[in-house]
Amino acid sequence: QTRFLAVRFGNVLGSSGSVVITFRRQIERGGPVTVTHPEMTRYFMTAQEAARLVLEAAAIGSSGELLILDMGEPIKILDLTEQMIRLSGLEPYEEIPIEFIGLRPGEKLHEELGLGEPTNSTSHPKIFSARLAGELNGDLRYILDRLAALQAQGDEEGIRRLLAEAIPEACLDPNNLDAERSG
Repeated sequence: QTRFLAVRFGNVLGSSGSVVITFRRQIERGGPVTVTHPEMTRYFMTAQEAARLVLEAAAIGSSGELLILDMGEPIKILDLTEQMIRLSGLEPYEEIPIEFIGLRPGEKLHEELGLGEPTNSTSHPKIFSARLAGELNGDLRYILDRLAALQAQGDEEGIRRLLAEAIPEACLDPNNLDAERSG
């Protein structure tokens, strides 16, 4: 009776960990504002739009589906940074420095909402459907039990390895499962 599906989308403006909040704090402190790369792009939507579309995706999705939200065009992080500085009444580079800190290993310059699988339209114009190519490797109960045991032992490396083995189509690098930075 239970349906398992996933909804994939980009960054939610103003959410915890949002690059907008980070940039605002850095601007208030007088800078520098740290940007990963001058060409980095990300997708953004409001919390209200994200919540509405996730609920609609859950209503129309079926088990095993990956639903991808249409978030419009990606936004260049540098443009967002410069605009935020100007909206604060300051001049980028002159009054607030912008520092490029470089990509971390495994971090992508341009966000990809899909995993390379073909998408199909749905009954909603901003929600697309995809079927994941692979299946979960191994017995789900075993994997969950093993994850719980590794977590109880504090074995982060073991957790990374198990996730990379269990879900190979997610292209997880067992050495780089840290939370993704947006900026």
